[in-house]
Amino acid sequence: MPQDKTIKQLCFLTGSVSWVLLLVNVLFLARQGFMGEANAATPYLNNVLSVVFILSVFLHQRTHVPIQRSAEFTSPLWGLFVKGGLGAYVCLLLHIGYPGLNQYWVNSPYLLDIFYQVFFGFLVYFLGKAFYTWRQFILYHKTKDVQSQWKWFEILVYLSLLVPLLNVQYMSHVFLILDLGLLLAYSLYMSVHQRWVAFLTLDKKWSCIFLLTAVLASGVLFANFLFVYADSPELEVDYTDNPFILLTLAFAFLYALVSLLVALFSLPTSRVFEQRNADLLSFQRLSHTIQQGQSEDEVYKMLFESAVKATGADAAWLEINETTHVDTSEFTGNPIDTQVQEAVKALMENVQEQDSSTPDSVYVNGDLNLLPEFKSLPNLYNSLLVVPLVSAKRRYGVLYLLLEVEQGFDPDSISVVQSFANQTVLTIENLRLMQESLQNERYKEELKIASLVQDRLNPKKFPTDTWFEISTYAQAAKEVGGDFYDYLQLSKSRIAIIIGDVSGKGISAAFHMAQMKGIFHGLMQQDLLPDEFMIQANSALSRCLERTSFITSSLYIIDYEMQGVSFARAGHCHTLYYNSMIEDTFYFQTEGLGLGIIRDASYAKRIHRLHYDYNPGDVMVIYTDGIVEARNSRQEEYGEERLKYMLSQTYHLEAEDIKSAIINDVSDFSNDILYDDQTLLVIKFKPRQPIN
Repeated sequence: MPQDKTIKQLCFLTGSVSWVLLLVNVLFLARQGFMGEANAATPYLNNVLSVVFILSVFLHQRTHVPIQRSAEFTSPLWGLFVKGGLGAYVCLLLHIGYPGLNQYWVNSPYLLDIFYQVFFGFLVYFLGKAFYTWRQFILYHKTKDVQSQWKWFEILVYLSLLVPLLNVQYMSHVFLILDLGLLLAYSLYMSVHQRWVAFLTLDKKWSCIFLLTAVLASGVLFANFLFVYADSPELEVDYTDNPFILLTLAFAFLYALVSLLVALFSLPTSRVFEQRNADLLSFQRLSHTIQQGQSEDEVYKMLFESAVKATGADAAWLEINETTHVDTSEFTGNPIDTQVQEAVKALMENVQEQDSSTPDSVYVNGDLNLLPEFKSLPNLYNSLLVVPLVSAKRRYGVLYLLLEVEQGFDPDSISVVQSFANQTVLTIENLRLMQESLQNERYKEELKIASLVQDRLNPKKFPTDTWFEISTYAQAAKEVGGDFYDYLQLSKSRIAIIIGDVSGKGISAAFHMAQMKGIFHGLMQQDLLPDEFMIQANSALSRCLERTSFITSSLYIIDYEMQGVSFARAGHCHTLYYNSMIEDTFYFQTEGLGLGIIRDASYAKRIHRLHYDYNPGDVMVIYTDGIVEARNSRQEEYGEERLKYMLSQTYHLEAEDIKSAIINDVSDFSNDILYDDQTLLVIKFKPRQPIN
């Protein structure tokens, strides 16, 4: 924003001028000391100039360091080290060269003071950069309590700048020492806010550990230089009696140290969590295939890729109807050895002769190296996992997975692959049932009924209001879609808006929409918070939703009196938002899992609530995946970036015009071809109005 740019320029100018004046004043003090003169006003002037310099640098960093919106943390750490931490190494070089320079200038009375003021400039810049970089991390996925705690911490730290201005010898006052100790304890408390570490992948953690170590080393060097010259008789000004410097240096060091320890201790479990998240995502993708209208071949390929990733298989292939459908040669480029396939099939035939139930059950062998037929193979594999794809009526195929290590398939991996196989069978059967049903005339009549039900489920219009505009659009790709939206007026100043997408199509989707509408109107009578609603809705749907179905949804509660929006996301598309205050368009990156995927109490851990204070002129765009996944003739998706660009170009229009511009752009992009249901809600907030 122009105002922020002006503040940054002013702070930069003030900081530069105050540092130069500070250096001149220190040299003047050194001259007075060398000449034996005395002037009481000049040391106090040094306190004033140092406070102005510190304040200018910190305020510059406050406006310069952006809010952390993504899970990319290595860039801020790299910026902190390069722009702030490297100053410590520059000071190290000056420290090493100081004795030689001192001899060259024959014990100049000014050299040490010049060096110390240069060091002081680097130190303050490093502390300002570190202070607001740590603020980025602490307030990532912040709560209201954390935001309030940081606000008070920042205020208290800035108040410590008054000590030099008041010319108080704080080290001789017990109450000030106690206050300093309490602030240090507060710094330690703020240092335990390490939620951002949980969002790092294993590779990112190693990068952050390296950068945090470098930042810690910079902090240690700065602390050393701060105190090593403090007792020097040639030094005119000593900054070790500045409580602001001590507090911010302690906070910068503590937060970096705690972050480093948390990242190190979480390393052993990082790969496990990443794998579990990947497995969960794969399962969700398999569950979502019907809604996306994918073919059987695409479902089989998705199963294969998910199983290989979950187990880390060195070789694998999937047989459908006794022929190889897909194998790992598509990833590695190396074809599967036919000798290996023949040896595996011969082994399975021998096992089946001994146990007739084997064809329909999972087979695991972790000691293939003990079998003679495998020892002679050019590629030695030691572990085998065979997972059949069977239903109650039919055998679809068999999945073979091989590992080079012994006992390579642990029970968790086997269970995950078996779940993938079961979900694939259910998906294939549902796809086939869907195709058969569409050919039946009776089903077409039922589709008309479902279409009528769906048409009545979505509200025709929202209540007109003086404090926001809302415009809606909904279009089903087929006779009956899976998208829905609704609203409920909670009070004169509060309204609840819900949007969702039911897996599947047809009658089942229409009935699930009706169930969700009833759950929404029933639960919201209790005036629940968005995350509480999602937890209770998941519990209710778990009793009536088929195992193969789930619902993605987002719930928003708009409070006009508080001028804020609280919302929770259950696996639905991210909310697009334009902030008129900062003139920025962005997505809310909130977590949440679809309703009906996890059907126990652990679902509560998968839902998070976010609150955002809106400004007049803000725009919120809510949509289903049919918008961003619209495809053109080259099968390219419309995408979130293009939707974001459209809002950035149309935010100044009314809600109806913004909606029309987006829908027209999507239609032009996809040549008016609908691959999936499309639903779009555009909300634009107006200036505050009195509540009647």
